[in-house]
Amino acid sequence: MHTRLSRRLALLAAAGWLSAATLAHAAWPEKPITLVVPFPPGGPTDMVARVLAQNVGEQLGQPVVVDNKPGANGNIGNAFVAKAAPDGHTVLYNTSSAALSPALYKKLSYDVRKDLAPVALTAVVPLGLVVHPALPVKTVAELVAYAKKHPGKLSYGSAGNGNVTHLAAFQTVQHYGIEAVHVPYKGSAPADVDLVAGQIHFMTDTINSVAPFIQDGKLRLLAVSTGKRIANFPEAPTLAESGMAGFEAGAWQGVMVPAGTPQPVIARLNQAFVHALRDPGVLEKLRVQGTEPLGSTPEEYGAYLHKELARWASVVKSTGISLD
Repeated sequence: MHTRLSRRLALLAAAGWLSAATLAHAAWPEKPITLVVPFPPGGPTDMVARVLAQNVGEQLGQPVVVDNKPGANGNIGNAFVAKAAPDGHTVLYNTSSAALSPALYKKLSYDVRKDLAPVALTAVVPLGLVVHPALPVKTVAELVAYAKKHPGKLSYGSAGNGNVTHLAAFQTVQHYGIEAVHVPYKGSAPADVDLVAGQIHFMTDTINSVAPFIQDGKLRLLAVSTGKRIANFPEAPTLAESGMAGFEAGAWQGVMVPAGTPQPVIARLNQAFVHALRDPGVLEKLRVQGTEPLGSTPEEYGAYLHKELARWASVVKSTGISLD
């Protein structure tokens, strides 16, 4: 049935009765869609992407297969999609790292403004300042005091150099004048493993990544990065309450496709992801993870990305971080 419809549409297009864009919209998707997640399996981005992928695949009638391509703060996966065929069958599930990288890296093999097109802003995950429970601290103030008594003895992890988990921790360390060693990982999942094992001492990580360890008593939550306390851990103060007045940060996520992807395909993808973000089953899974659903038009996401590029360029400049 699908093949006959495609042939009929092709004949109509050839006769000039349908535009190429309309044809692409009507026939798409013709095969499974690859959703590239530029971070490791099991991490905070991967967890949300898989929840959305299942729902979107059901809507579109084709499987949405998650393909993890971690490394270089998300840039390996980002570049892969930027260079992929713009036919709507290769989609990027990106994070705020896409807005950080242009300011951090001296040279990138892709331009997020020119080589990728926005589809939808999907979600934001609060960050939590967590410590290994063996560390004798229960508040941010106690962590600061302990770190100052043991300068250079503590280490903190991140999901990668220049990742939002790195910059949020860096700003915290810088604000309090703490001397601590940064240990970057290829994603949150491996960093969490080492933090739980006591190989590193603390970390500012996405709450959906560390929540299970907090609940099991394997990590201790000192504060969250949001402007107000979060429902999942209402007793945890914000970093703003803990002495960093006005501080607020989160790891936001979105969907992009290669530049040149037909607008009708982008519109249908947007519709599918926004619909998924309103599905009660999806919302419950995100709530358990501590993830806040968003949703936007492609234009709104493009405008938001533009603002974030400017915001993080300013933050990066103030930190002095630069990566090759």
